[in-house]
Amino acid sequence: MTAPVSNSPETAIAVDGVDFCYGRSRALKEISLEVRKREIVAFIGPSGCGKSTLLRCFNRMNDLVPGARVTQGTIEIDGVEIHSPEVDPVELRRRVGMVFQKSNPFPRTIYENVAYGPRLAGISDKSELDGIVEKALRGSALWDEVKDRLNESAFGLSGGQQQRLCIARTIAVKPEIVLMDEPCSALDPVATAKVEELILDLKRDYTIVIVTHNMQQATRVSDRTAFFYLGEMVEFDETSTIFSNPRRQETEDYVTGRFG
Repeated sequence: MTAPVSNSPETAIAVDGVDFCYGRSRALKEISLEVRKREIVAFIGPSGCGKSTLLRCFNRMNDLVPGARVTQGTIEIDGVEIHSPEVDPVELRRRVGMVFQKSNPFPRTIYENVAYGPRLAGISDKSELDGIVEKALRGSALWDEVKDRLNESAFGLSGGQQQRLCIARTIAVKPEIVLMDEPCSALDPVATAKVEELILDLKRDYTIVIVTHNMQQATRVSDRTAFFYLGEMVEFDETSTIFSNPRRQETEDYVTGRFG
């Protein structure tokens, strides 16, 4: 099952007929979809269905896995095929940031975690870095909690705070797209609610694609949802439609808990 791919200027990511393999194992089968600018798209489906593989295709993180490759099809971001020779993967990953399942702050201070990316980009002026750090921490709804602790270790933060710090670190380099791979799976309900509120706030400035096993989370934060099963995209539609009136029986069986 594929979705029509648009070349509209409102399209942030366009995937057309993509197959992806790990060695001889075909992990994605003829995936076609488009993600619009400043929307939140959720990928749902059972473990091993290909949703995280597709997410990692968008910033070419899979390039780091031996034998992993796109075997056919195209992935365009803002109309540019991301596997073209002129595309620098490092620059791509600046434009397409990623927040991982487990918070992974650097063994540095809170300030240096956020300033790390801008420093790599060549920014060294202290006042400019101070402004970037504050803006990113405000953007991740963390500033008020850490503004008096910026020179303390990031490991002193709670799990939920660490995850929001990782989001601040991601947005500090001003990406256009933010990928989130189960960002709340290790968090308690209170921390999860804070991160979900943050995701909704970030939508004003960023295109967001989130992989989640929590179907309630998908209903709370996403505009559209794609359901994956065994490497195929079974259905992609408005989130309300996927959860209340899906077209495919497999989708209904999954969202109602009959399997998965």
